[in-house]
Amino acid sequence: MTTKPSFDEPALLRSALREIRDLRAKVDVLERDKTAPIAVVGMACRFPGADGPEAFWELLARGGDAITEVPADRWDVEAYFNPDPEAPGKMYTRWGGFLDEIDKFSPAFFGISPREAASMDPQQRLLLEMSWQALESAGTAPERLANHQVGVFVGIGARDYGELEVMRGTAAIEPYNGTGSSNSVAAGRLSYFLGVRGPSLAVDTACSSSLASVHLAVNSLRNGESDIALAGGVNLMMSPDSLVSLCKARMLSPDGRCKTFDASANGYVRGEGCGVVVLKRLSDAIGEGDNILALIRGSAVNHNGRSGGLTVPSGPAQQELIRHALEDAGLKASDVAYVEAHGTGTAVGDPIEVGALGNAYAERSQPLLIGSVKSNVGHLEWAAGICGVIKVILAMRHGQIPASLHVKKLNPHLDWDQLPVRVVTEKTPWPQGPRIAGVSSFGFGGTNAHVLIEAPTEILAAAATVERPLHIFTMSAKTPEAFAELAARYEASLGGRNIADLCFSANTGRNHFEHRLAVVASSISELRESVGLAKPTRAASGRPRMAMLFTGQGSQYAGM
Repeated sequence: MTTKPSFDEPALLRSALREIRDLRAKVDVLERDKTAPIAVVGMACRFPGADGPEAFWELLARGGDAITEVPADRWDVEAYFNPDPEAPGKMYTRWGGFLDEIDKFSPAFFGISPREAASMDPQQRLLLEMSWQALESAGTAPERLANHQVGVFVGIGARDYGELEVMRGTAAIEPYNGTGSSNSVAAGRLSYFLGVRGPSLAVDTACSSSLASVHLAVNSLRNGESDIALAGGVNLMMSPDSLVSLCKARMLSPDGRCKTFDASANGYVRGEGCGVVVLKRLSDAIGEGDNILALIRGSAVNHNGRSGGLTVPSGPAQQELIRHALEDAGLKASDVAYVEAHGTGTAVGDPIEVGALGNAYAERSQPLLIGSVKSNVGHLEWAAGICGVIKVILAMRHGQIPASLHVKKLNPHLDWDQLPVRVVTEKTPWPQGPRIAGVSSFGFGGTNAHVLIEAPTEILAAAATVERPLHIFTMSAKTPEAFAELAARYEASLGGRNIADLCFSANTGRNHFEHRLAVVASSISELRESVGLAKPTRAASGRPRMAMLFTGQGSQYAGM
């Protein structure tokens, strides 16, 4: 005779229920991580007329226009200019947004030989410089990132330098021409220099490249394949060939201005620059005490599919893109106060975009404010999206939306009275409520990107600040010349900064080099004076100040 084994059914049920609850909790965490906000903890840029975020904001705030004639050190504009669009081999525009001194580079700082540096596309050099500055802005010492999961996502596509190298002939080929002119190496070189192990991607979706790079970086952080991410883009114009081609396609403005949303919009003006942001998961940024500049709430990327033509925008695709981005961010259309539009200033593109914005953001009580930074600096193409992101972050920080320039009469192909959209034509205070904005970028191959950004108001308000009477500030550089340049950058950017946060980031988040300065100060004004002079001074109050300068060949105390 056999007996049946006895089971404790209630215990089994309790165990099963615990396992189900645990699994459900894990699923909830995974779902939450997939849509969690991403913190922007650092940024750096060089745009036309602006070297650094502070200079960029000054340009935007005063309504500056950085468009100039083609500089003589690029090419002879007179040799290529002809107002007749049909003239073979000629361009009908002589304008653009250009950077100064793109030939300047310190290869030894990045462990690169002068011979290799000579074969490097200046776009690669600029990315190295801006990425270093962005990491320092984030309070992250680059030397500490080695072997970490740091993702690198770079929008890049211009091939001017490589094509100029080819024109020199086979006899001029150097060992480093291949890596120096390859856009794929731009991301890889940065990962190699930092010694990091995360994803490393060069992204080319034309004008949406850098915003698509931000989208990829956000997803990489959310999915756990990166713990820190660098995202941005770069564009330089070193040859007239691309402008000639774009003129033949009638894409460029003859008078060299992006008259976005205006009745006289007649094409865009090309611009160049580089921007990089440093991103972290919000929980990590809070846990590590980072200075959070903004939150990326959500993003989306899609393609036009079949439209009126390969390079013709699609209104329905843009609407769908925005709705997906809002869903990813967990936001309603009415939450968004401002959109930094793609806004190139073309007769076809502007009406399609504004109509799509009006439909996608229709459910609101107040008009959606829109503008375009391309009216200030031109269309930066592969770096256009990151330029818009940095503009929005600065506008949120200052509580002001800069004017979109060159708007005299709104495009008559749109019924502006029926659209819930208003163009910002003068500097405007940010509307009341949470500061949330969208940024759009559309590539002429049909790839679109939209990113939603929020000011970290509540996080900053909750952050506790430890008050102390004195603070120690340190800065350093590899050479006296670099030291002087760094001091000048600090002196220009100290206004409005919190001295405790600034000193903490400078002391713990930067590499320490041979030429150093250490300053004891009680306020930003005292700190600016010491950094600007880099020698002993006495505060206006008469209280002694002390600094210590390390020159690489000893040190000396300064102060009374």
